[in-house]
Amino acid sequence: MPPSTSLLLSAALLLLVPIALAASDWKTGEVTGKVVEKSDFPCYSLSRDNYTCSACIQFHESCAWCGAPLFDEKKPYARCDNRAKLLEHGCPESYIEDPETKLDITGDNQLSDQGTVDKEEEAVQIKPQEMYVEIRPKSRVRFNVTYRQAVDYPVDLYYLMDLSYSMKDDKQKLSELGDLLAERMRTVTKNFRLGFGSFIDKKLMPFIDPRIEKQLSPCPTPCAEPYGFKHQMSLTTNTAKFKAEVDKAEISGNLDAPEGGFDAVVQALACNKTIGWRERARKMIVFSTDAGFHFAGDGRLAGVVEPNDGTCHLDREGYYTETLNQDYPSIALLHQMIKDRKANVIFAVTKNNQDLYTQLSNALPDVSSSVGVLANDSRNIVDLIEKEYLKISEKIIMVDNANASEGLKLTYRSMCLDGTTLKDTNVCEGIRVGDEVQFEVTLENTHCIDKRDFMLRIGPSGLDETLHVKVKVLCDCDCEQHDRIVTNAAECHGGDMVCGVCRCKGGNVGKYCECNRPGMSTAALNEKCKRTNESAICEGRGVCNCGRCECNPRANPEEQISGEFCECDNFNCPRHDRKICAEHGECNCGKCICAPGWTGRACECPISTDSCLSANGKICNGKGECICGRCRCHDGPDGNRYSGAKCEICPTCPTKCIEYKPCVMCQQWKTGPYNESRCDQCPFKVIPVDELPTLNDTTPCQFVDPADDCTFYYLYFHDEGTDNATVWVRRHKDCPPPVPVLAIVLGVIAGIVILGILLLLIWKLLTVLHDRAEYAKFNNERLMAKWDTNENPIYKQATTTFKNPVYAGKAN
Repeated sequence: MPPSTSLLLSAALLLLVPIALAASDWKTGEVTGKVVEKSDFPCYSLSRDNYTCSACIQFHESCAWCGAPLFDEKKPYARCDNRAKLLEHGCPESYIEDPETKLDITGDNQLSDQGTVDKEEEAVQIKPQEMYVEIRPKSRVRFNVTYRQAVDYPVDLYYLMDLSYSMKDDKQKLSELGDLLAERMRTVTKNFRLGFGSFIDKKLMPFIDPRIEKQLSPCPTPCAEPYGFKHQMSLTTNTAKFKAEVDKAEISGNLDAPEGGFDAVVQALACNKTIGWRERARKMIVFSTDAGFHFAGDGRLAGVVEPNDGTCHLDREGYYTETLNQDYPSIALLHQMIKDRKANVIFAVTKNNQDLYTQLSNALPDVSSSVGVLANDSRNIVDLIEKEYLKISEKIIMVDNANASEGLKLTYRSMCLDGTTLKDTNVCEGIRVGDEVQFEVTLENTHCIDKRDFMLRIGPSGLDETLHVKVKVLCDCDCEQHDRIVTNAAECHGGDMVCGVCRCKGGNVGKYCECNRPGMSTAALNEKCKRTNESAICEGRGVCNCGRCECNPRANPEEQISGEFCECDNFNCPRHDRKICAEHGECNCGKCICAPGWTGRACECPISTDSCLSANGKICNGKGECICGRCRCHDGPDGNRYSGAKCEICPTCPTKCIEYKPCVMCQQWKTGPYNESRCDQCPFKVIPVDELPTLNDTTPCQFVDPADDCTFYYLYFHDEGTDNATVWVRRHKDCPPPVPVLAIVLGVIAGIVILGILLLLIWKLLTVLHDRAEYAKFNNERLMAKWDTNENPIYKQATTTFKNPVYAGKAN
């Protein structure tokens, strides 16, 4: 059935994205579904023993099936492959079976608080409320679930009290504190109701005293007869009635220490209508006692062997009617009923029983119970209930009814109140009224079973509010429906064509039911096409036709697959220089058959040693051995190392260059120490050439002739073991150019003159600059001089002198 437009848009928007993007969804607080992105998978490896469309789509989430008839006739394409490959291989889109995982939110009311007493609107603490998922095998889908603790969420508290004689003072204190308890709980939620019940024990030996008078009044003072459980007051908002019912309740007693409290808990949970539990309320049971408990098996001591059936058995007066007929409940039954009823139990017990009830609490569902220490007269009962209630309500555990055996698996991640770190957890703590937390839920289908439709319930432990997820597992193909099967198809030799492949009838087997092998199945024929039990059919390179392999053709006509099981070919042999068998042989079933004259794993080695002969006619110059057409040089007995293509190079060997130098100089240029005296005694005659030849097994030499400082070059070949030598010498020397003496002298003189001129100019420049500075200083001092006649002391002195009569007379 094709998806609607809205679902297609949802699937496009809900694809898996990295965690960083997922974190952004948390910040918005919106519920968004995500179909986890498919990964690549070799779908073509689907076993041929179960080669059907349904097996293909169950093989992996990315696998699709091509149901087109004769799709794999011309070329051996796999019908089971990913969608892109099927389209690439030419399968029409309309024949591709590829069910898509999708998610649709069908109920998504906004979170809200409890309505007023008049409107009686129910609180919405979980969002969304309903969801529809179609999921493929091996695939996953993710969605967010939001929980917010509502204001004034309804609380139904049923007080179960041990009314044995030792709890007499506790009963009196509870009666006095009834109004305070209701008042304190209304600070947590205004929508609070209170109920009351009591328990003693079974009225059977050895649990009570068998004496008649003790059965009627087992206490030291007159009291009521023992009873198993009595429902005293249904849940109500009337706290005055609670006080009256507690006062009216009668104390009784029993003989042994443990009490029959488990009977009371089971009846309080099972008798839903009598107790008055509301469906959308937090169900609380306060179990108050100063003793231990009886559990399943203890009833056998009194001859009671019938197991507790976990159903309601209360008469009109509220007494438990099966107390003498049924055994005590087991802890497993208690666990299951608390889980099914989504109830919470607070064990208010004395200090000496705290460890026992802590162990019991740990055996019950998570967050469904807690243990508080009760004072001897229960004076702290109000504080205890408030504290333990908050402890239970502030811890949220997301639970579900998914069953791994049915192929469905749920995992959770949450940031809780942290808001930054996404952790693998279904538990958040510290949740107060109004706090909102989100859980990322991943639904995975691991395998298929006969059942296809499921109803999952996801919600917080201890509350009736749940997200209902209707799940349909897509384990089947549409082409396998009866109306789409082609019966008695001609292509199938009388068999039925289902999703493009033949389903044979009678004794026929084979791909097209063409093999008449009565008593043999297709799987048995396929086994004949396997080389070993672990091998693939025809080594994965052919098709099995009636128990014989037909090898697949190659795109390259020169490449062929052969062999009984298609195990051989002519293209998977050793290569040399990227050539099969070095092109010196033929490839046969993975091995090279070499042509004459060649050997080696890849026919890369010539048998002949011609390629290793040196100029002296020796193999590898007598200094190595010829292996696979190449010389492998050895170290000489004198420690010299040989190298080169034919072991002709020896960097550490002494040369004849110095020995032949005087003969070369005297024969070619009439210089050197042998000139005219010993030149005729040289053992060779030089061969003058314009350029030295390039020859193997020769040694080049060069020296400087001191007569003219020119470099000369020669080349010699020395026949090892003889005195014969051939020497080639280059006619022309490499001489350095003549030194230009005149140019050097003139250059030096010119340099000295220029340097002197530069020094004179620098001296002159510095002198001018100094004179200018001195002149400027002089002008500045002259301008700054003071010539005021009244103030100048020199002028005053001169005036005084001229006014002196003596000086004046002399002047006259």
